[in-house]
Amino acid sequence: MSAPRVVAVTPGSPAARAGVEVGDEVVAVDGEAPRDIIRWTWLTEDADPVLDVRRGGLEREVIVAKPAGEPLGVDVHSALFDQLRTCDNHCEFCFIYQLPPGLRRSLYLKDDDYRLSFLYGNFTTLTRFTEADLERVVTEGLGPLNVSIHATDADVRNDMLRNRRGGPALRWLRALLDHGVEIHGQVVCCPGLNDGDVLEATLAGIVDRFPELASVCVVPLGVSRFNREPRMRVASAAEARRVVTTISDWQAIALRLLGRRLVFAADEWYLLAGLPFPEADCYEGFPMHEDGVGMVRTFELELTGAVASATGVQPGFFAWADATTAAPAAPAASSASAASVASVASADRPGRYEAAGDLGAPPDGYRAVRTAAPERAASAASGDRVASEQAGGCGAGPSGAAAVATPVPSPVSAAVATPVPSPVSAAVATPVPSPVSTAVATPVPTAVALAPPTSRRRVRPLAPGPGAPTAVLTGEYGARVLRPMLDQIGRGDVRVIPVENRFFGGNVAVAGLLVGEDLARALASEPPGHRYLLPDVCLSGGRFLDGSGPGDLPRPVEVVPTDGHALRRALERS
Repeated sequence: MSAPRVVAVTPGSPAARAGVEVGDEVVAVDGEAPRDIIRWTWLTEDADPVLDVRRGGLEREVIVAKPAGEPLGVDVHSALFDQLRTCDNHCEFCFIYQLPPGLRRSLYLKDDDYRLSFLYGNFTTLTRFTEADLERVVTEGLGPLNVSIHATDADVRNDMLRNRRGGPALRWLRALLDHGVEIHGQVVCCPGLNDGDVLEATLAGIVDRFPELASVCVVPLGVSRFNREPRMRVASAAEARRVVTTISDWQAIALRLLGRRLVFAADEWYLLAGLPFPEADCYEGFPMHEDGVGMVRTFELELTGAVASATGVQPGFFAWADATTAAPAAPAASSASAASVASVASADRPGRYEAAGDLGAPPDGYRAVRTAAPERAASAASGDRVASEQAGGCGAGPSGAAAVATPVPSPVSAAVATPVPSPVSAAVATPVPSPVSTAVATPVPTAVALAPPTSRRRVRPLAPGPGAPTAVLTGEYGARVLRPMLDQIGRGDVRVIPVENRFFGGNVAVAGLLVGEDLARALASEPPGHRYLLPDVCLSGGRFLDGSGPGDLPRPVEVVPTDGHALRRALERS
């Protein structure tokens, strides 16, 4: 277990007054070695904590004078100081198994750690959960948590996870609910495996055995061109329609029995089925927005000005596991009170990773940091770097589950909430060793990144002038919903450029998985001097998944925060 390393000290804070310095390693707090940022917060919120500090190879004792509840004023390098709990399932639908070779090592990491579910919204299957974990979750109030269910029948769940502990592990879900822990569930629906009658049985099992679940999202399987699992295939339009109908039927049943709909279909199902999206009030406050459920409706409300603030952004897949160490951690409101550890995440689910950052541990290795200012539009031509967050966890693919491949309207689109995701899924010094896991299928030759310019003198692309025509780059799903929205607000002059994702291929069509290679191909045929807007959800730490950056594109682009308000403001400047 590593000791938390100080990466920032707030000037004038108790830690600064006590002499704590950047680079110090805190071996113990009041005699206890903290295992993660959660325990660190509990320990440092006490009055006058005693820190055992290692500096320059020597250990010293530092007494920090402060009242109970006052922040220590220290940011540390990681959210986890002990070993990350990796995933020992072998799900056929896991999107991490469908990645091309040659990407950043951190992208191949599979976690199944309930702490990352609490801190960042990753999904956990509970197959590695223990009695000690249950005691800690209950005692410290660690919720909400995201749980990948997939099926309530024990044999089906064992088969889907390829783990004989899959079915029995649902006892932990029951135990967590019995202790009042808020849980959001997810079902990655694989055609011919857990759809049809099995999905009916799963939803019946959820209503019967786990009615206390806060919400459940059903997300489609994401299949890339690197998939090597013969049972994994894309759902047909007819299969998608049955999924939507099944969910609608069970919403009616849950509404009658529980007074709420409980289960929701990811937006992508409606696109696949060719059906209209439900009205906004049918989403009951959008509890699974971050997993691609209701994103089209929320984006529409934001873009048209029907709501005053953004619902939240859909994290893309992978950034949760992508170490972003280019920039130092910014001083944060570190060491929030112990009570806030238990409450800060539940106050706003989509912002859990931000809350974790407020605890003083930038999520390196687990989630990259998005742009801080919501109105910021960064010009790639000027070299600005925009970081974007993406969700992680039980990885299923571009559809939403830490992994949800969401069909979002796109400059807002994102990709996978995990089965994600862990969604699976979604900025500081990475605490994860992340060895390239067995998650990658047989290597398949592929172009991974854009080649750097061979000449020392690079010709600067022509920047757009005042009044230049504007276009929005997005995935193929996003283009389908964004065009009518722009017409609705009277911006028929704005072009929408759907970018085909050849890098991942398959049914990957969300903006969150766009890479530089595909964007460069699309932009190469576009006229110079126009204004091109790009949703920040496809960036992590200023890079696309293929390792290239906005500055490598053949046309200057403006990176816009992924929400309807931000897009509208950007369009008003044109």
